[in-house]
Amino acid sequence: MTQPPPPPNQPPQQPGFGPPQDPSSQQQPPAQPPAQPSGAPSGPDLSKNPEPGYGYPQAPQTPPAGPPGTPPPAAGPSAPQGPGYGYPQQPPTPAAGYGYPGQQPQQQPQPSGPYGQPQQPGAQGQPGYGQPGYGQPAYGQPGYGQPGYGYPQPPTMPMQPQPGQPGGGRKFSAQMGIVVAAVVAIALIVGGGVWYASSSGKDDDKQTTAETGGTGGDTKGGDAGGGSTGAKEKAPADTASKVLFQVPAPKVPKGSSTISTSGSWLTDTVYAKSGIAEIVGYDRAKGTKKWTIDLPGPVCEATAHVTDDNKTAVIYKPAMPTKDDPQRCTNVALIDLAAGEEVWTKTAKSGTMPISFNNVTISGGTVAAGSTSGGAAWEVASGKQLWAPKTSDACYDAGYGGGAKLVAVRKCGTYEQRQLHIQTIDPKSGKVVSEYKMDEGIEYAGIVSTEPLVVAADVGDTAGDGSGISDFFSIDNKTGKLRTRISAPGEEFAARCDIITRIEKCSGLAVGNDRLYIPTEEHEGTGEYSQTNEVVAFDLSTGKQTGQRADAGDGYQLTPLRMDGGNVLAYKRPPYDKGGQIVSIDGASFKQTTLMENPATEAVRNVETRMLPDYAEILYAQGGLYMSGVYASDFSSSDEEYLVIAFGTG
Repeated sequence: MTQPPPPPNQPPQQPGFGPPQDPSSQQQPPAQPPAQPSGAPSGPDLSKNPEPGYGYPQAPQTPPAGPPGTPPPAAGPSAPQGPGYGYPQQPPTPAAGYGYPGQQPQQQPQPSGPYGQPQQPGAQGQPGYGQPGYGQPAYGQPGYGQPGYGYPQPPTMPMQPQPGQPGGGRKFSAQMGIVVAAVVAIALIVGGGVWYASSSGKDDDKQTTAETGGTGGDTKGGDAGGGSTGAKEKAPADTASKVLFQVPAPKVPKGSSTISTSGSWLTDTVYAKSGIAEIVGYDRAKGTKKWTIDLPGPVCEATAHVTDDNKTAVIYKPAMPTKDDPQRCTNVALIDLAAGEEVWTKTAKSGTMPISFNNVTISGGTVAAGSTSGGAAWEVASGKQLWAPKTSDACYDAGYGGGAKLVAVRKCGTYEQRQLHIQTIDPKSGKVVSEYKMDEGIEYAGIVSTEPLVVAADVGDTAGDGSGISDFFSIDNKTGKLRTRISAPGEEFAARCDIITRIEKCSGLAVGNDRLYIPTEEHEGTGEYSQTNEVVAFDLSTGKQTGQRADAGDGYQLTPLRMDGGNVLAYKRPPYDKGGQIVSIDGASFKQTTLMENPATEAVRNVETRMLPDYAEILYAQGGLYMSGVYASDFSSSDEEYLVIAFGTG
């Protein structure tokens, strides 16, 4: 799987200080990269002139270096080879079937009792000021799993002709190509989510699940046989796309070097995206601003899920961070994406101090937020606090998965003697409906989907690549019994979960038709210097592969985004001379249908390949593709940086 940095040294649990603390709560922000040079020139408007050769000389030239997908600089035995995508790789040792048979279910415990009601300030077992758990670096600050932690940012790519250069273009040497490709190969991978809200779906609790592989993977259509049942996305007459609009990257305020811009959503008319201390709604086709919600501080985290009436939830800081005060992620807000309004904002306390939340989700008319210091739940309609989980007995709710069901990852015990309880809970009362207890020693787990319930974990830190996944657990959320366990070795599969604090941030996979769809790692293709991969399916009742396989094709890498009824929507990362594609994979036949192919011009590709699924947010619906960054940084070159690039067909 993809290779983010290993976690920092992890301190032992300190006894007698409330609930057990994760090592992530002790992290310190990393050293920051140098400031952006002043006088950066503006980039071209790609939506107005995406034709080949725009701003570049027409004569053949050395292909530019870039992110994975860069070609070799020269042929012949003496040509140096870079480590990036498109270069010859040592083929991995194959394992039969890209996976192993599921293991036998373990003995199941009985469900525990209901959650407690909201705790009073100073409740026993809750950390207060000066204790572990209070004042930890909040999500949204650079730390493990975020840009800047020990690894360079994704490299800046040339966006426009530079003054004073012959032909208005920029030529890169072969050596420069190798250097940039190498930087990309070790760049920090930030898991991106895929969010899409539809105003047409109806169910009992008026909740539209985010039908995504990134955060839930719940699906309304399809059956065990798969197929196009319930699919909404259709191939247009002309699949060639054009750039609809692009949004320049926001300027990072003085005193900050990296700020979270996590969160993006689609409605029928609006594409909404978090900026720095704001959320902006753009016209889906034109990119013009329809509304802006100003916030006192940056968004730390955002849920992927959207209610049937286009409401979602975010966590944000109460003020802009400074060098002396990085601020904590204490504010939970409900956002109306249709009206462009902040409906309500709430906080909760652990002891006498506000909780700094790590994650937030929505399910069944309830907004739930969790952290190492405690959690809370509020009613979507009124903002009234409904319940808070008990934090006594050395247990606490680390976070929640939402959508069709509400599932808690509850941590009990001390560090390295942890036991995780995967609890399906009633969103209105907080009562435990069913519970599955994972083996002791598993420190972290991520919610892949809540219906069917699929959990990812790195058992015994055996993934070996920092992806957070060595095994998937398919659980019956009615009984709490383990259906099957799927082994997914990191050297074979390319999905990832940021499971330390983010719980619901699993990307590069999808769940539907009672199957798990997951990409394999890259391997050598049939062409010279070619790399490729596949998407395979696992049966969630047996744990075995179904035998279905979708090939990316030479030079491409295939990554599931979300379910579309019984079909799988996937993004195809392009080779160096092509544009990216969106394809629909039939859930039964696994036949691929191309829905979109992006321009292959150099300027467009340089933006697109900096917003790949591993470190960006990708949304596709109704012929529109929206790719956006999850942070803003002053670590950049003189080339224009972009927060969003949008493509459309027709």
